[in-house]
Amino acid sequence: MTESAASEQLKVEPVRRTVALLHDRIQARFPTRGLRQACADLLSLVDEVGAVSETTQARVRIARIWSRALMWLILAATLVAMALGIHDATVSDERLRTSLDWLPLIETVIADLVYAGVAVYFLYSFPERIRRGRTLALLHQLRSMAHVIDMHQLTKDPEMLRESFQPTAVSRPLDLSRDEMERYFEYCSEMLSLVGKTAALCAEESRDVVVLDTVSTIESLTVGMSRKIWQKISMLPR
Repeated sequence: MTESAASEQLKVEPVRRTVALLHDRIQARFPTRGLRQACADLLSLVDEVGAVSETTQARVRIARIWSRALMWLILAATLVAMALGIHDATVSDERLRTSLDWLPLIETVIADLVYAGVAVYFLYSFPERIRRGRTLALLHQLRSMAHVIDMHQLTKDPEMLRESFQPTAVSRPLDLSRDEMERYFEYCSEMLSLVGKTAALCAEESRDVVVLDTVSTIESLTVGMSRKIWQKISMLPR
């Protein structure tokens, strides 16, 4: 079961190969288009995700070891302090004769437990916060990349290929044939899909709710953009 789950895990290298192949395809068909540079930028982001994943994983592993050690140290110190306080109050102090005399001791114990709980929570979540900061920065770049890709296809209008189309003085010049425009749209759709896959790579080793929600948002964004592109493809004249 473990081997099967590991084999189905999303890896950086296959995603990188797919992006690199797409870049070569765009280079061969549209060498002067800005879409080629956008794909090159996406390839750089995939490399950065892979590098950051390895570096961050090592830092998180070290931080987790130290945080767990400090957690146990704080818990041990808190228990020792509470035990000594209770011992001194009940054995050495003969003034604890009424329930009101116990209030200072109870308040001290509660305060110790609260402070220890806050410290333990901070140390327990510290390794994930290290991962979260860098991962969210990469996800922000991927979200921006999705909008850049969408801008590349935004000005490509299938209506310009119809015989009944009447250009105006401010209409963009038609510099793509019907087949070239369809191919251009398909490349944009593939790139958006790969942006979503790269975002998923960022969350492959994370269980952080904020990271997972951001990845889900990016995937929904790219799917919606890709759906609009395929609507344009369906509008191309046959």
